[in-house]
Amino acid sequence: MTKPARVVITDFIQDDLIPEKEILSGLATVEALNASHESELLGRIEDADAIMLYHELGVSKDTIDRLDHCKLIVRCGVGIDNVDHVAARQRNIAVANVPDYGTEEVADSAIAMSLTLARGVHYLNSVLRAQSGPWHYTQVAPLQRLNQLTFAIVGLGRIGSAAALRAKALGMRVVFYDPYIAQGYDKALGITRCESLDDLLSQANILSLHCPLTEETRHMIDATAMTKMPAASILVNTARGAIIDTAAIPEMISNRHLAGAGIDVLEQEPPDPNDPLVTAWQQPDHLAHHRVIINPHSAFYCEQGLTEMRVKGANACRQALQGLPIANVVN
Repeated sequence: MTKPARVVITDFIQDDLIPEKEILSGLATVEALNASHESELLGRIEDADAIMLYHELGVSKDTIDRLDHCKLIVRCGVGIDNVDHVAARQRNIAVANVPDYGTEEVADSAIAMSLTLARGVHYLNSVLRAQSGPWHYTQVAPLQRLNQLTFAIVGLGRIGSAAALRAKALGMRVVFYDPYIAQGYDKALGITRCESLDDLLSQANILSLHCPLTEETRHMIDATAMTKMPAASILVNTARGAIIDTAAIPEMISNRHLAGAGIDVLEQEPPDPNDPLVTAWQQPDHLAHHRVIINPHSAFYCEQGLTEMRVKGANACRQALQGLPIANVVN
């Protein structure tokens, strides 16, 4: 009798695994390791036939070189920066992602953060609760009408496009920078292309990031980039934490160059207790305490989206184990 294949879920998922087991029934066993660091995979992953990887740890060349007969590493999400896909290809292991699972949710979260900061909703709630000023709208004045603002997007992929359509529906002028998008997308969406990042930044009353993390984009938005944005602008990141040098945000908030920041993703998650942004955000006497929103990498989440991500990841494993073409291979 042929031994069933073994599919390993490295991190994040730790329940009864019903979606995965239903899809892989009769073909593979499914096990969740619930690891929080790559070192915890040692001795537990080497005989896996397929691996489902989320975002709480990374898989480096060291781990990949120990895999005996793995056919696929599927990154259950969009970003692939936490798996060495080059090393995987050298071992003839496919790496795939799930690029469309949370398009609506991440775009909605980016718009939600943008609106609550642009309309002063978060700020007023925070200062009133702290009893740090009068019960009056003038605490947040002056605010500008939404249709007077420019919503600037870096990265016009699936999520960036969805955010653009939402911002446009709210009456904002929408511009984008993405040198890898073919000409004509701006006309299809009714938005404006910027030919350089500096051009985009100079117009960005709200800057929303929707690009992947690469060597090109790492710390793309640093203190220098932020100073190129208009005064009292807003920065929102629902993409990857390391795209922003978040250590620069507290000073930009203090000198009021940034009116607010909405941060769903950090370079280290959970953050170091001494992280400059987190420290400022936690201090009641720092302006960032009231003007910065930090979420725990949750923009992707809704129950339907999470199920969709798990189902698509498990289906990719089934395709790999059956020797069928695998969707969304990135290496």
